[in-house]
Amino acid sequence: MKRNQSTEDYLENILLLSRESEFVHRVDVARKVGVSQPAVQKAVKILTASGFVECDGMHIYLTKKGAEYAERIYDRHCTIREFLKRLGVNERDADADACEMEHVISGATFEAMKAFLEKESE
Repeated sequence: MKRNQSTEDYLENILLLSRESEFVHRVDVARKVGVSQPAVQKAVKILTASGFVECDGMHIYLTKKGAEYAERIYDRHCTIREFLKRLGVNERDADADACEMEHVISGATFEAMKAFLEKESE
């Protein structure tokens, strides 16, 4: 599957919202992502068609496929953020940079970062 930053951002934010509350609403997604509700509505249609989410009219739920993909994206974000922090980057910049980098780094680079962090933790 070709990676898409917008799709990944929506999935990651729906995942985080679902950890905070039993129900995820479009308005919550709009606030978290920083877009309009119509933009969320359009994204939800695309995510539904791709099999990543389901909606019951009011609530958005990650499917198994969507949850697995969102977890991988969030793991990338957390790993990259921690890697940057260990290099001395401040928390705010590390988080912002990780948000961008998670979509563009290669699998090999990500695995190298992960291995470095694991080795440093030993």
